[in-house]
Amino acid sequence: MNIKLIVVGKTVKSYFTEAEEEYLKRLKHYIKVNYIVIPELKKTKNLSVDEIKNKEGELIQKHLNPTDIVWLMDEKGKHKTSLEFADFLQQKMNQGTKDLVFIIGGAFGFSDEIYQEYNSKLSLSKMTFSHQMIRTFLLEQIYRGMSIIKNQPYHNEG
Repeated sequence: MNIKLIVVGKTVKSYFTEAEEEYLKRLKHYIKVNYIVIPELKKTKNLSVDEIKNKEGELIQKHLNPTDIVWLMDEKGKHKTSLEFADFLQQKMNQGTKDLVFIIGGAFGFSDEIYQEYNSKLSLSKMTFSHQMIRTFLLEQIYRGMSIIKNQPYHNEG
């Protein structure tokens, strides 16, 4: 199984970039992660929020295949413990999933079309975080999940 992480806009804070790079490096030992950055839209001053979300949605769609299993990172999504998330990853691997895709939208979230087509949603917290923070958090949880699956000492269950 491969993981595809699609994000809208590049990470601008160096401390987040460094954390993302660290977890991507660590994940190479467990699983292939394809990290795809959708460039932020230019000249959005005259666009409505819906127009921005629709344009971002069109760019996201270009990176998706019909066989992808897609999960939207959304504050209204399902909550999982780290152990449940590890079980989720293991189930997807056991099912022969080729590409498990997690999408982190832009500042305004996703277009209605994206929500209609991909209704599996995952949340890392009931709190709202910036879309740049979530990237680091999600990569860390994928790494934690893989370390749990491989019975590595990274995760401590107390």
